[in-house]
Amino acid sequence: MASLEVDILPAFNDNYIYLLHETASGTVAVVDPGTAAPVIDALKARSWTLDIILLTHHHHDHIGGAEELRRLYRAVTVGPAAEARRITMLDRGVAEGDTVDIGTSSGRVIETPGHTRGHIAFWFPEDRALFCGDTLFALGCGRLFEGTPEQMWDSLGKLRALPDDTRVYCGHEYTQTNARFALTVEPDNADLQARAREIEETRRRGAPTIPFLLGEDKRTNPFLRADHPELHAAAGVPGDDPAGAFAAVRRRKDAF
Repeated sequence: MASLEVDILPAFNDNYIYLLHETASGTVAVVDPGTAAPVIDALKARSWTLDIILLTHHHHDHIGGAEELRRLYRAVTVGPAAEARRITMLDRGVAEGDTVDIGTSSGRVIETPGHTRGHIAFWFPEDRALFCGDTLFALGCGRLFEGTPEQMWDSLGKLRALPDDTRVYCGHEYTQTNARFALTVEPDNADLQARAREIEETRRRGAPTIPFLLGEDKRTNPFLRADHPELHAAAGVPGDDPAGAFAAVRRRKDAF
């Protein structure tokens, strides 16, 4: 039974921080607190304390508030063991297949290198909730700052294999720009056209496009479709080279 409530806390220009409340036990966690202030305000407004800090990777806009929150609430900080040297406040380093419990809700760690070498995601199967940092975005994926196209394609494959009804909580509100780019890759994708119209309306209202359903992204995100014939044609690479198609589309997005 799903027991995680998720509150979206906007930060900076386009970051999202996620405040998790496990209803059965009252346990509270936060995902990727790039700054502490909105988390502290949200906790005060709800009369909660903070128990766990989950970090997906070492970039400052995802960990900048973690040390202050850890000190204020004595929260346990959990993040990628592979980035322990760059996330100095880690209490527990985790890797592929490890589990992280938030009260009665159990999450699995998925290693997703590409954006950074040690990037991870947290997948809570009972809650159908995925916290993926900067690996997967709605209609997009993270830039390859440290990893290779092959690594990122493999990482996206792990996430794509999750159930279609997975609610995806990513690190940034990039969806509107991602939709406009995706239409340059697959202009005849009817599902993408409809989704792009919906996204424009959502953003006109000032509402977040997150979370999104993974199944919808599988049909419309060019970075999840690099093994589809339509993408091979758009990328101009052979059909037996999905990593090459992914790399070509990623290069186009970098210059978009």
